[in-house]
Amino acid sequence: MTDNRSPMDRFYSVIPAGGIGSRLWPLSRADAPKFLHDLTGSGHTLLRDTWDRLVPLSGAHRIMVVTGRAHRAAVENQIPELEDNNVVLESEPRESSAAIGLAAAILERREPGVIIGSFAADHVISDTRRFRHAVTEAVIAADAGYIATIGITPTDAAIGFGYIRCGASLAIEGAPNALVVNSFVEKPDLETAEAYVAAGNYLWNGGMFISRADVLLKQLGESDPELLAGLLELAEAWDTPERGAVVDRVWPDLTKIAIDYTVAEPAAVQGRLAVIPGDFDWDDVGDFASIAKLHSSGRKTDLAILGENARVLADSSSGVVVSQTNRLISLIGVNDIIVVDTDDALLVTTTANAQRVKSVVDALKLSGRTDVL
Repeated sequence: MTDNRSPMDRFYSVIPAGGIGSRLWPLSRADAPKFLHDLTGSGHTLLRDTWDRLVPLSGAHRIMVVTGRAHRAAVENQIPELEDNNVVLESEPRESSAAIGLAAAILERREPGVIIGSFAADHVISDTRRFRHAVTEAVIAADAGYIATIGITPTDAAIGFGYIRCGASLAIEGAPNALVVNSFVEKPDLETAEAYVAAGNYLWNGGMFISRADVLLKQLGESDPELLAGLLELAEAWDTPERGAVVDRVWPDLTKIAIDYTVAEPAAVQGRLAVIPGDFDWDDVGDFASIAKLHSSGRKTDLAILGENARVLADSSSGVVVSQTNRLISLIGVNDIIVVDTDDALLVTTTANAQRVKSVVDALKLSGRTDVL
């Protein structure tokens, strides 16, 4: 039977809420990952802000959250409107191909022809009007058979993001800004990033993917047939009493791989990937330097202070202080500093070294000191 509803009426938002955010340790932990923190000063967690951003697009009853079993209570506390059948729990992290692919398989089984959009739970977007406009164009491009993504117009030569090389216009009615994607590029060095920005045909990869669920699953299956078979088996059992047993048997053996590699990059090679340029402020808040930038309005002389009970004395200092204790923190004459003070761990570094925090987490894992992770 043909579904005559408009593309937006068939749209379903998916929020993958996973990942610890190891570059934000010791603030972000296994039991309190990045998306459960207020890193913008909005008074809401990143997850709640993401939900509020998507409700006008798909409606509260058409948003699915994929998260770990351990985070279910926290997620439902943040989003009491989240419907029970729209909570998908992972028994253990298996990366974005499994998380988004399972959501696509479940939703396609429930509603053939559904268009899904995947939006990370821990990104910051301030201009929601322009965001919604870009998503609407992406949904129309998806309805035309493309896998679509939203690329962010670069504001500087960032080396912490991947890049998208854009090609010609796709001339899709209703999506006038849709371009074909020529290729994805991994995180570049500074010189290469500067060349990309100067060229004018590169966008940041914001990790947002919009597609008809059947198209996404077909592309995933071409890359990894075994992964697709496992996801379809899970989806078949999902709304039945057999769900738990099938999840315990199938989920641990699913391929652990990012959706960029199973879906986006192969689709780009085949000319099946469209990109909508997103001309709005966006940040994946990947490290503490990003947090400092978010709170400084671009002024490097500012000191950002986060924490409900933070006690900070500062003189001629800049950077960011995140405090979860009542300890007095005094800074004198230090620039671009990062101080993160928690009950059981203290991090001190600089914004230039913010990406290296992940190496501390890796070292703690190797040493067995997982009590602070």
